[in-house]
Amino acid sequence: MKVTLIRHTSVDVPQGTCYGQTDVPVKSSFSEEAALVKSNLATYLPFDKVYCSPLTRAVKLASYCGFPDAQRDERILELNMGDWEMKSYDDINGPLADIYFKDYFHVPTPNGESFEMQYRRVSHFLDELKQQPYQNVAVFSHGGVLICAQIYAGLIPLEKAFSGLVDYGGIIQIEI
Repeated sequence: MKVTLIRHTSVDVPQGTCYGQTDVPVKSSFSEEAALVKSNLATYLPFDKVYCSPLTRAVKLASYCGFPDAQRDERILELNMGDWEMKSYDDINGPLADIYFKDYFHVPTPNGESFEMQYRRVSHFLDELKQQPYQNVAVFSHGGVLICAQIYAGLIPLEKAFSGLVDYGGIIQIEI
C-alpha cells in the first residue's frame, strides 16, 4: 500500500515556538501554499482513502485539496509538548529540559509525551491501515508524524529522525 503523507502549511506563531498539539492558525500565505500543495499532490491521485489530524491546520489543508470529509484520527496528531506548549524553545530550560533534550525519545515532556509515545501512536495507526483493503492512501498531518512514518517504513533510522523533517506543505510517500 502506498501512503502519501502531507505536512500542513506554515503556521502563524512566532518562530521558535513550541506549538505541538495546540490548534494554532495558519499563516496568511495559506492560499498560496495550499495551491502549491494541491498542484504537487495531483501526481499521487487518486486516493482510496484520506485521513487527517483533527487539528485545524491539517483539516484546512485537506479541505482545500478537495478532501473535506477526510477521516479525522487523533493518532496522527503532532507530539504533545504538555506544559511546554506555546512556549519559546529559548525559554524551555532547567533540569527537566536537560533530561528531555538528552533523551527525547524515551523521556516525555512535563504532562506531555515522548517521541517514543508518538511513534507508538503513529505505528498503531499504520499497523491498522495495513489491514485495510486500500492501495493508495493520503494522510494530512504534522512534521513529527511524517518523521515517525519514515522511521516505520525504514527510510530513516531513529538516530537520524530529525533529518527526515519535511518542510511545511511537503509531501512524502511510503510503502507499507
